[in-house]
Amino acid sequence: MATPNKITAKALLIDLDGTLINPTQALLEAAEAGFIAIGATTYDPKIGIEIARRMEQNQPVHDLFSSGLRKPQIVKKFLRTYIDAYYMATINKATPIPHVYETLQKLSQTMPLALVTLRSIPKKQITKELQKLKLLHYFQTVITTMDVKNPKPFPDAVEKAAQQLGISANHCAIVGDSIIDIQAGKAATAKTIAVLTGLYTRQELEKENPDLIIPNINHLPQHLKPS
Repeated sequence: MATPNKITAKALLIDLDGTLINPTQALLEAAEAGFIAIGATTYDPKIGIEIARRMEQNQPVHDLFSSGLRKPQIVKKFLRTYIDAYYMATINKATPIPHVYETLQKLSQTMPLALVTLRSIPKKQITKELQKLKLLHYFQTVITTMDVKNPKPFPDAVEKAAQQLGISANHCAIVGDSIIDIQAGKAATAKTIAVLTGLYTRQELEKENPDLIIPNINHLPQHLKPS
């Protein structure tokens, strides 16, 4: 894995969940809501974290349920409730990574920033949440899955964000906590920077060979060289 001291970029494309905010509590609440919706009497809300990991990578989740709850219609009902409950919970329960405001202020003074999220929700909804979290003003554009034909790990969202910033994707760096952030960045020929504040371990992220792995986004300014 290449680990240069400095990443050269003209713009930053930044993920939301696990990169700027801590999604853990919202994921636990979402799982609880999903289990209640399908009538489960016993369940472990921590499954909500593994479900999020698998859904990001488009992997099956039915094996995480007890044998009596693995019917496709039951799993589908759970996932529908889980996703809706997660989006609602993030509005009230998601908390920014400590010191992220200071970091975004530093970064936004050196280059344009775009938010690129896997969430499949209208831009109006994500904008409202970003305003509440006091994050919106740092970004020149916001791209959700609903803005592109193919979601991450396809390059569409990265390429569209770069286009809206007026900068070639190969002159951008994408910052995210997940495997698909790295894959999307590589597919778009962008630099890739992984943070360890999300759902994946260093070992899992290293397998994707990002250009840089850092503990959290607050370490980014010291590794970044505007071009």
